[in-house]
Amino acid sequence: MVAMPASALANAEPSFPSPPFPLETAADLLAIYGSPLYVYQGDRLRQTLGQIGQTLLYPRTHFHFATVVNGNVALLQIVRDCGWGLHANTPGDIYLGLKAGFSPSQIVYSGSNLNRTEMEQVLRWGVTTLNLDSIAQVELCCQVYGALKQNLNADRAALRLGLRLNLPQLTGDSRIGIRPEEFPLAIDRAQAVGLNISGLHFYRGTGTNATRSFTQAIEQVLDACGQLPNWRYLDFGGGFGYPYRRTGAAFDWAWFGDEMARALGAKGGKIELLIEPGRAAIAACGTLLTTVIAVKWQNSKQIVGTDTTVANLSVPAVHGGYREIVTWSTHPDKTPAPQTYPTDICGNTTYSRDYLGRNLQLPALKPGDLLAILDTGAYGYAMSSHFLHRPRPAEVLLEANGSRLIRQREEYSVLLSHQIFEAHETNSIL
Repeated sequence: MVAMPASALANAEPSFPSPPFPLETAADLLAIYGSPLYVYQGDRLRQTLGQIGQTLLYPRTHFHFATVVNGNVALLQIVRDCGWGLHANTPGDIYLGLKAGFSPSQIVYSGSNLNRTEMEQVLRWGVTTLNLDSIAQVELCCQVYGALKQNLNADRAALRLGLRLNLPQLTGDSRIGIRPEEFPLAIDRAQAVGLNISGLHFYRGTGTNATRSFTQAIEQVLDACGQLPNWRYLDFGGGFGYPYRRTGAAFDWAWFGDEMARALGAKGGKIELLIEPGRAAIAACGTLLTTVIAVKWQNSKQIVGTDTTVANLSVPAVHGGYREIVTWSTHPDKTPAPQTYPTDICGNTTYSRDYLGRNLQLPALKPGDLLAILDTGAYGYAMSSHFLHRPRPAEVLLEANGSRLIRQREEYSVLLSHQIFEAHETNSIL
């Protein structure tokens, strides 16, 4: 082990989050499936889905999981079995949902800029609720529906159209959505083929933990809904945040639920409410396990190299870069408390920003130690990439009765997928 500098700063009484499962479990999983490894706790996912579902007491509420954050079919099947529907941003989201066993009527599409082929595919799949984000998309949908309605899985009565709401005082300078002054044109285009615009979809923002930003928007959104003569449903969208920092604010589902029930109750209680949690539902069940490869010291700081990379986490500029990182030697039950040092956790590429965590307080680590990167259930694998040509890790579902592989570890051959090149004699070691 490399000697620690005498000047290393120590934290005598550190406060650490608990590891998600015992060290023996982590070691066994890596021995079976390899490192690094995405691990999802099925019971934790079910628990979170149940907790969120119990907070909205409005009787006509339906929850739809936002597939964008995690598209693993085994996890989507848990969501389905818990009675949730699915929210799709793209045809790919719909495809995964159908493969997971969701019926087309359980899937809500709220996307952007489908071409004609994609619009035809969505309608042929039989998706019955489409929230469209421009007049052009309404027109395209109506054209396709008019041409295909004799052969669609969804009949005319079942298909319902909604508009993604662009309300500048709430959504700011957003590219997505239709403004209220455009509603009459959208309604006219739909009615021309025998359809009605019957709902609005409102999206507050990405990963917002400020509950008040949602509750304060309710009345203005309902006012916009009132401009639809055939208003039947409100899709209050996603964007619900998750507290990646233990000291940060968390979204208050109970408060939000009370406000929604009060507001819709005042409208007669006949409007259907759709809610689309994504990261809030699944972030906590996921852990990225990684192994320490090398440790070096730069003055008082510990630099820890691992066998994973920031490319296996969400894009920091889009969905945030902070995740709690724990090692089992920091478990709060351990006495005496370990001496800790300022620590950077680094990935296995030469990318200068390949940091999984910076300026953490962790004990002295050594090669072979295991680390757990918490809260990676959302925008972990879903946003991982082949940056610097590292194949992606496997995914495992951990249940009370054991574990099972739910996505194979990639091999280097994946880097050649769909490439076309002239064949030459290959190195015999490949």
